[in-house]
Amino acid sequence: MNSSSSIIGQFAANVVTFLFQHFQGGFDAFSAALGAFVKALEDGLGAVPFVVMLVLLMALALWRRGAVFAAFVGIALLVINYMHLWPQTVATLALVIAATFFSLVIGVPLGIWGARNTHVGVVLRSLLDFMQTMPAFVYLIPAVILFGLGRVPAVIATVVFAMPPVVRLTTLGIRQVREELLEAGRSFGSTDAQLLWKIQLPNALPSIMAGVNQTIMMALSMVVVASMIGAGGLGEYVLSGIQRLDIGIGFEGGLGVVLLAIVLDRLTESFGGKQRKPRKVVKPAKAGASATAKAG
Repeated sequence: MNSSSSIIGQFAANVVTFLFQHFQGGFDAFSAALGAFVKALEDGLGAVPFVVMLVLLMALALWRRGAVFAAFVGIALLVINYMHLWPQTVATLALVIAATFFSLVIGVPLGIWGARNTHVGVVLRSLLDFMQTMPAFVYLIPAVILFGLGRVPAVIATVVFAMPPVVRLTTLGIRQVREELLEAGRSFGSTDAQLLWKIQLPNALPSIMAGVNQTIMMALSMVVVASMIGAGGLGEYVLSGIQRLDIGIGFEGGLGVVLLAIVLDRLTESFGGKQRKPRKVVKPAKAGASATAKAG
């Protein structure tokens, strides 16, 4: 039985094989650089003591969401540490941060380009539909062939899988900026770059941050799937539970993923909302002043 059942499958296999045979040196160099970046990020996060990380995240949660969420963050991290999953959580967090960073570096400019060019927007929309509907496991195959096993193919597959939301919501946010604001900017002689940086991006920020939030969530889910190719972290712990049919290990790994996801989701979501403005306290008028006003 052939490995590819049709001309389409054979074409995809030939493309990947061609890239591997003719650009292997470039892929190896890129893999080494990306691997060093992810390793440095993981080592940096791992060097921070758990207590320090606990205090920092609770302080951030208190600032952004209030005391109740800060208490939840503290309890969630303590539960993860109690299950002896903090090193795996740090490894997963490093992969998520790296994948999200590259997704934003690539996705936000693409979203801006798609919002400002109709033809590019049409092409991007079709490409993003393809990227989002393709099963996540499929991305692992070419990533492993081109970059081997480990963190690097996991990050690359995660970027491909997690990037569409930030592209879509960046495009949507910029297109929803009111035309009156743009006309006002043009009337004052603003260039296209000034309109982008001073009007469009600030007003599209809530939509862009919603895209960042969704990208982080998709990256977290993909990193768990990528444990099958040696990504490590909490996903490897879950995979170990599946291989052993150990309910306890699987539940602990899954619970760690859920707690980390909730913390990241609520924190990034808070940066997409508008800051609350303090309410103005209206002082009641004095009785004397009120009587004078009535007499007048």
